[in-house]
Amino acid sequence: MPIGVIVNGANGRVGREMLTGLAGHTDIDLLAGVDSGATSDWLALDNGCSIPMAPDLETVIAGIRPLVVVDFSSAQGAMAAARTCLPLGVNLVIGTTGLNTEDVNEIGELSSSHGVGVVVAANFALGAVVMTHLARIAARYFDYAEITEMHHHLKADSPSGTALATARAMAEARGRAFQMASVEKHTLPGTRGGEVDGIAIHSQRLPGLMAHQEVLLGTAGQTLSIRHDTINRECYVPGVLIAVREVVKCRELVYGLDRLLGL
Repeated sequence: MPIGVIVNGANGRVGREMLTGLAGHTDIDLLAGVDSGATSDWLALDNGCSIPMAPDLETVIAGIRPLVVVDFSSAQGAMAAARTCLPLGVNLVIGTTGLNTEDVNEIGELSSSHGVGVVVAANFALGAVVMTHLARIAARYFDYAEITEMHHHLKADSPSGTALATARAMAEARGRAFQMASVEKHTLPGTRGGEVDGIAIHSQRLPGLMAHQEVLLGTAGQTLSIRHDTINRECYVPGVLIAVREVVKCRELVYGLDRLLGL
């Protein structure tokens, strides 16, 4: 039986890509889109079909009863979705960035108390997940590390959730903070970027960029660079498909797509 799915944040850039990507699979039944800014009862998809559209998630769930809600709305919208979906027994896949530790902990508690599966991931691009995995391995062998992440100029947060997750994973794998090159004089404040456990993080925002990240590690006489580039938002669909198919088997929070990939 196909998995019934609602996309929350359906009018967003990634939300629209999810609608198109999910609609093309026979084991997925795309039931509706939800967006707080919805002004029409129907939303036309790129494949020529239309699906119901509404501004209120709880009302749509009550009328349609999906198995899974895929959320690409906002941090506030994702938390509202978790508080709505999980008590109703609806599984949840969250790709929205900007959730803090308290948010994730609350989602985990809701998931456990209601026995409903949730997948939360900072990035659903498979290449980005593999990049972080490789950076985690390399972190044990290098003394210095910096991360440069590059995104389109409309991205709301800085640095990206993926950059933060990568830095924290690297520090955890290393077991201690990285060494960070000291600068005697900052001619222009802030040029060394932010810092997480000795890792400098630099954010670039320009039109023409999509989502890109390079991890640069250094030690005596050598450097290693690990880079991932996305060409368009279609890159998130394969990872979300994996999450949708797996979350219905879960009864708790799964944090990070790497856990579903066995990394």
